[in-house]
Amino acid sequence: MDFDFTQVSVPFHMRPGLARLAPDARHLTPLRPGSVLYAEKLAILRQSDTRQAMPGFDPADVLAAVRAQALKDGVTAGDADSLPLELQVEEDLVLLDTVTTRVPWMCVSVPSRWAPEEKIGLSLASIHHPVADGEALAAALPHLIRALGHGARWERFVWTVSASPLFDQHPRRQALVPWPDEANPALLAACCFLRAERQTFFPLCDAHGRPRPQVVFTIRVMMEPLVTAVRIARDARTLHDSIASMSKAVLDYKGLSPVRDRLLRWLADRAAAQPQVPVDPV
Repeated sequence: MDFDFTQVSVPFHMRPGLARLAPDARHLTPLRPGSVLYAEKLAILRQSDTRQAMPGFDPADVLAAVRAQALKDGVTAGDADSLPLELQVEEDLVLLDTVTTRVPWMCVSVPSRWAPEEKIGLSLASIHHPVADGEALAAALPHLIRALGHGARWERFVWTVSASPLFDQHPRRQALVPWPDEANPALLAACCFLRAERQTFFPLCDAHGRPRPQVVFTIRVMMEPLVTAVRIARDARTLHDSIASMSKAVLDYKGLSPVRDRLLRWLADRAAAQPQVPVDPV
């Protein structure tokens, strides 16, 4: 799992948290055939429509931009004719219009407890309306849109702890996995997964290389068992302090309220027991 715990904020707060990327930064990751994510995406493709679009929207330009970025990022798992885009890259893809702030197109296979078909055509503010403690996020959205509209490339990370081992958490395809009734914090942690998303933004450009008022939003879902993801004391303390600082609204939104106290006990114990720095196996 390619996740840096410095991305975990203490105290926790909902915010865009954008970091500017270099022009040559990677946005897309080759999807490895035989991986768990590949198997899930393949199964979803066989039973569901992963692409959504507003009526009359032609995705040709966005698909061309994504394929150009994939080539730049070294994605060589196939071409558009022999392998669907969903099976070439790990990332899900969303197009954002920075003038209307609406989302006219999506290619999403493994959403995190949201239904893409319900969000197509909505504004960014409407899409984020259900987010807990969303007032600060809503206030930041105009600044976010202005930043995205200037043609720069950006990155952000979000994370949570989940009881589900599945990448796909579409609410209609996958029932919500209940938390185990384990009173022992260590036994609970053994059933949990750290779920993170690396999200990036890159502009669509015209034939002269000038940015258009459209941005591709990439979502790379990453998962690892919690007990192997939290490897050193510093990471355990960071995660502990972030969860401990979450408001009730955020805990409820993330579904962590029932396990908050047990997770905090396990993370405190983990911080006390783990080494301060990674130890290379002998």
